[in-house]
Amino acid sequence: MSKLLEFEKTGFLILENFVADSMCDLLRRHTLDLVSAFDPEGIRAIFTTNEQSRITDEYFFASSEKISFFFEENAFDTNGQLRQSKELSINKIGHALHDLDPTFNQFSRTTQIANLVLELGLLSPLLVQSMYIFKQPFIGGEVNCHQDSTFLYTEKGTVLGLWFALEDATKNNGCLWAIPAGHKLGLKSRFIRTEKNNTTFQVFDDSKYDLSNLVALEVKKGSLIVLHGLLPHLSYANESPYSRHAYTLHLIDKSWPYPKDNWLQRPNLPLQGF
Repeated sequence: MSKLLEFEKTGFLILENFVADSMCDLLRRHTLDLVSAFDPEGIRAIFTTNEQSRITDEYFFASSEKISFFFEENAFDTNGQLRQSKELSINKIGHALHDLDPTFNQFSRTTQIANLVLELGLLSPLLVQSMYIFKQPFIGGEVNCHQDSTFLYTEKGTVLGLWFALEDATKNNGCLWAIPAGHKLGLKSRFIRTEKNNTTFQVFDDSKYDLSNLVALEVKKGSLIVLHGLLPHLSYANESPYSRHAYTLHLIDKSWPYPKDNWLQRPNLPLQGF
């Protein structure tokens, strides 16, 4: 079965050994250097796992064209101080690493990745968003079942997600779970920016996902998981002593209209391809 046929059938694709171990290690070391240089003073931006109660602010909106740091929900004590080092407290870095950081720019724009997304149907791909996700030991938060197209909606096609495992991802440390063929159920909601620079969900289908259909996408370091934008997926909390670092890219096609009410807008940093 071709990659495209398998992807269209299940809504996801697992490609083992897509990234060399040495490159995984390089990206992790480089990211730790970014964290080391980051001054968290005065920044309390948290990535909440409950999308229905996401707190949005200028820091969040501005992250669309910057390299911004977001903490775990349980990173701070009652006095607003970090419970442990910043290196063990950050949930993710986003959302323009692929454009603004030379190391991630080079990794994100390889011929290997470009050929893959062309094979999967993007004729004029644009890189919209990137995130480095830590899934910290013991406090790595749950990410509820969601569709990527809820947050990065296009009018004619669906966003393509690339999830690179920089460490082994297992049930123990918070691997991805997905509902096979769940992308055929349609879009449930959109996360939109209002005229007052707040956000809200536009709901099309409020039925609950049947989580009994979930399958674990356990993968080895260096694997790539490709996700259809409509595929329902989640990750459970990481209560283990092991991190689960991953790097993600989201892409759309240049020919697909990108609405102005999507939360992610880049007025000063136009979207680029390969």
